[in-house]
Amino acid sequence: MLFRSLIIVPTRELAIQISQHLEGLSYFTNISSIPVYGGNDGGNFVSEKKALQTGTDIVVCTPGRMIAHLNMGYVQFSKLQFLVLDEADRMLDMGFQDDINKIIATIPEKRQTLLFSATMPDKIRQLARRILKDPVEINIAISKPPEKIVQKAFVVYDPQKLPLLQNLLGNTPFKSALVFCSSKQNVKMLAREMQRAKFNVSEIHSDLEQSQREDVLNGFTSGRIPILVATDILSRGIDIDTIDLVINYDVPHDGEDYVHRIGRTARAEADGMAFTFITPKEQSRFAGIEKLLGKEVEKAEVPAQLGPTPTYNPRSRSHGRSNSNSGRPNNNRPGGQKKFYKGRPKN
Repeated sequence: MLFRSLIIVPTRELAIQISQHLEGLSYFTNISSIPVYGGNDGGNFVSEKKALQTGTDIVVCTPGRMIAHLNMGYVQFSKLQFLVLDEADRMLDMGFQDDINKIIATIPEKRQTLLFSATMPDKIRQLARRILKDPVEINIAISKPPEKIVQKAFVVYDPQKLPLLQNLLGNTPFKSALVFCSSKQNVKMLAREMQRAKFNVSEIHSDLEQSQREDVLNGFTSGRIPILVATDILSRGIDIDTIDLVINYDVPHDGEDYVHRIGRTARAEADGMAFTFITPKEQSRFAGIEKLLGKEVEKAEVPAQLGPTPTYNPRSRSHGRSNSNSGRPNNNRPGGQKKFYKGRPKN
C-alpha cells in the first residue's frame, strides 16, 4: 500500500485533532489515516512503525517524530501525491526548518503542495519559493477577531495581575476559561498560585508528557477542568467550542498571536469574552496590537480594592500612577492576513 498524502503540523495536539477530523470524514470510505507524533510511550512508536511499513492513505505528523521514523529506513514516500504544511510559520519559529527540509527531500518533486501560514515573513516566502512551483497565493481572511468577541483590557502593575485574575474568575460567569501566559515558567507559577487559592485549574505546556497533555485537554473539553492555564501551544489550530472566556495574563508578542489567542473563544456561533492584562512594560506592544485591529480596545475599570493603576500612555517611556483605577478617564469607552499557498504539481 502506498502513501498518498502527508500533512506536517507543528504540535501533537494539532496532529491529533486533524487525525480525529479525518477519521470522522472518512468513516464511510476506505480511506485510512494515522497521526504520528512524539511524546508518547514505546507502544505508540511500534504502532506507528507498523502503519508506516504497511502503508496508509494519509499521514499526519509532527516533524521530529517523522524524522525518527525516516532514520529507521522503512518509510517510503516515493509515490506521494500531496504534501500539506499547516501552520508553517509556527513550525519555523519552533526550529523545525531542518526537519522539514529532510522530509521534503524524501518525497517526489512531482506532487501538489499546499502551504498554510498565518503570517508571511521572509523565511516563509523563501520556503514557499523553494518547495512550490508557480504557486497561487490565496488570502483567506484579514487577521482580525470576530466582532462578537467582547474585548477588554486592564491596565495594571505586575503585582495586581494575580488578584485581578482571581477577581475576574470569581465574578465573571463562564463555562470554560483559557488563560494564556508568555512562557511555561509563568504557566507553572500561575497554575500553582491559582490552585492555592482553591480554583479548579490545570496547566498545559511542552514540559508535560503527551499522556498528561491529552488527559488535561480531555478534562478541559469535557468541563471537568473549567480553567486551563496555557502557553501558546493552544493558541492555534485547537478547536474547543465550549471556551467562552480567554484571558491574556501576559500580552502576546504580536498582533497575530493576539488574534489567534482570543480566537479560541466565540466559536461555532457562540459568544465569548477576551480580557488582556497590560503592565507598563507591555503598553507599547499592546498599542501595536490595537493598530493591527484598527481600533482601541476598551480599557476596563480595575476593582478599587486593588489600588492605583498605571496610566495607559504607550507613547511615553514612563507610565506613572493614576489616581483613578484605569489609565484613561474611566468611562469604559471602546477604544495580517491568513495565507494559503496552493502549489501546482511540479513537472
